[in-house]
Amino acid sequence: DEAYRQGLSSLWIMALPTIITVIILALCLVRPLRKLDFISLPDLIEDRYGRLVRHLVSGLIIWYMVLLASSQLVAGGKFLAQVLGINYFTALLIITGVVIIYATLGGLFSVALTDTFQFFLIFGAIFYLAISLYHHSWSSALPPLHFSRLTQNLNLLANFRQNILICLSFVLAWVISPISWQRIRAASTTRAAQQALWWSVPTFILYFGLIIFIGYQLKVLALPFNHSGPILSQIIQAPGPSSLRLLLFIGIIAAIMSTLDTAINTGALSLTQDVILQLVSPTSSAMILFSRASTIIMALLALAVAFKLQTILQALGLASEIMAEGLFLPGLAMLFLKKKHPRAGLLALLLGGGFALVGFLAQINLIPLKWLSWPQTLPLGVSLSALGFIIGLFLDSLNRRPSD
Repeated sequence: DEAYRQGLSSLWIMALPTIITVIILALCLVRPLRKLDFISLPDLIEDRYGRLVRHLVSGLIIWYMVLLASSQLVAGGKFLAQVLGINYFTALLIITGVVIIYATLGGLFSVALTDTFQFFLIFGAIFYLAISLYHHSWSSALPPLHFSRLTQNLNLLANFRQNILICLSFVLAWVISPISWQRIRAASTTRAAQQALWWSVPTFILYFGLIIFIGYQLKVLALPFNHSGPILSQIIQAPGPSSLRLLLFIGIIAAIMSTLDTAINTGALSLTQDVILQLVSPTSSAMILFSRASTIIMALLALAVAFKLQTILQALGLASEIMAEGLFLPGLAMLFLKKKHPRAGLLALLLGGGFALVGFLAQINLIPLKWLSWPQTLPLGVSLSALGFIIGLFLDSLNRRPSD
């Protein structure tokens, strides 16, 4: 949708932050992460900032995963509702039920397996649509480059002030994302992790290049889209080859489910490892039950938020704001800190994360407060986190014993 509306400038919204994040991870973070011994991100947080900060970060990560999963539920709900002609809330229940079944039964293995299959479905659908639109534009005697009508769509810097903040918010959040760190830690070797990241760069370039091309071709063809739902769902409903429509439907569902199941699985890991196991010491069989219960809880929480937030980009933005403002600075710093800095981590989390929490509650109208909308809030939130971290470092240095 954004590629259709903005053209090249839509690269700032998803493509560039994705590619920039992968490059940062490959260049700077793979080796430090592989050297450290931890299961979940809060394990490392406790080692650097103490147990109190660990508990706060656990809550923040679960909150982030709930919002990330809810953004995919919103996308899937809107898409499924329009294509199948069903109620939005019914569509949400269908998607939630499906992801609960396979994520609960198979855990991370089923998520990784289905994501691999979904990768080919997504690429197949996007590639097929791009070829079909290109062929249609030529058969309609339209030039493949239509500069006179599409100058604005070829401007990479259109809406730059807004788009650069969106890009920055996503990069800061995804660099510190437990999803990225979990996958890096799960790789067989450091070399394998780096190779996977570097191979993903040209993959993302090709994928997002096709997305931009599709958006451009849709503008060239001047198809009469409305604002009733996602553009791809309108393409599926329009007359056309049944094979294309079927593959598009399956590919879009696969794209949504691949992020949804990952967010739910990672959130369930944090809920189990960082909340339940901090309270009880279950047997191995009970541990499986707790893990499955955590998966169901995460899915239901995401479902509840999706009922409230019905804008995909807003849900994604609020999710990224949590990590960017609450955890980016202390999370990145802890990879290189040698001593404990409990006050630095606590103040950065309270100021940055607290600011993000107030903004979230204001934007979903749970508190009657006029508040800047995301991403305009990002500079202030990150600044507050940095201020808290610096003050905390100073206080930690004052309170550190000479023997330390």
